[in-house]
Amino acid sequence: MKKIISAFMIAVCCTLCAMPAQAQLLKWGIKGGVNVAKLDVKNPGDNFKTDKMGGFFIGPMAEVTIPIIGLGVDGALLFSQKGIKADTDASKQYGLDIPVNLKYTIGLGSMLGVFIAAGPDFYFDFSKKEQLDGVDIDRKKSQVGINVGAGVKLIKHLQIGVNYNIPMGDSFTWKGAGDALTSKAKTKTWQISAAYLF
Repeated sequence: MKKIISAFMIAVCCTLCAMPAQAQLLKWGIKGGVNVAKLDVKNPGDNFKTDKMGGFFIGPMAEVTIPIIGLGVDGALLFSQKGIKADTDASKQYGLDIPVNLKYTIGLGSMLGVFIAAGPDFYFDFSKKEQLDGVDIDRKKSQVGINVGAGVKLIKHLQIGVNYNIPMGDSFTWKGAGDALTSKAKTKTWQISAAYLF
């Protein structure tokens, strides 16, 4: 998976470097929205019952596009809060989210466009080790995931999108059944976002 992500990043960089300067369109702005996360527990025998929980994200964003063919790359530096819920207990997870997406836009007029996007997501957790429903939770301090999303561009500056993020590795581990069993889980997250680019 690391080789795939590295190859993807090299291809993106080569594409941007090969573009003529006048064909590149760079925009900066701010992006924010809502996270809806849920734990995907690997061990089917685990007694945890998980549910969806909300959070938020906000931060600066940049986008480089090739107007002629609608292809581009966007990236953001987001302060992100994700919630996890198991049984009767809940926990908030705070961190830095860095999504980098290859984006393809289909223009439906000068004021409207539809886009699809995909790429790697890098997450760095700021949260401390804690308990959830009486069990010690070991959080992964850094994670790599895959983003898949779509949305619309309005009035040349506003973007509204929906995104799904899947971590490539485990987000949490914890011991159960008298420390005889190690449980693992991923935090899969839906995101609804709005961005304004200048």
